[in-house]
This record gives sequence, C-alpha cells and structure tokens, in this order.
Amino acid sequence: MTSYSFRCKDIGMDCGFETKADSMESIMPKITKHASEVHNIKQMPEDLKKKVSAAIKVMH
Repeated sequence: MTSYSFRCKDIGMDCGFETKADSMESIMPKITKHASEVHNIKQMPEDLKKKVSAAIKVMH
C-alpha cells in the first residue's frame, strides 16, 4: 500500500509538524489546515504549493 508523508522541516520551516495519509488528495488538506492554523498562511501561494508538493514523500 502506498502512503504519503510530509514534514515542515523538509521545506525549511523551523517546525516539527509531520503528517501521513493514504493519498495525495487526503494529505494536502492536512497540510493546508496546519499552514493556516500554525503558520497563519490563509491562502497558500502557488510557489509554496509547488514546494510542499515536491517535499511530499511517497512510501511503498
């Protein structure tokens, strides 16, 4: 089964946030919610979305 993981540290943030999900569609809302609540990023700019997407690791 494939799963996905993301860590804020992987995009250079001084933050211990880590999350995992079973699909790309289900991990992005978790990341967006964290960015909004913790980092006060209410609307994620396109360049940050690309950086986040590139940092999501696929686990097999």
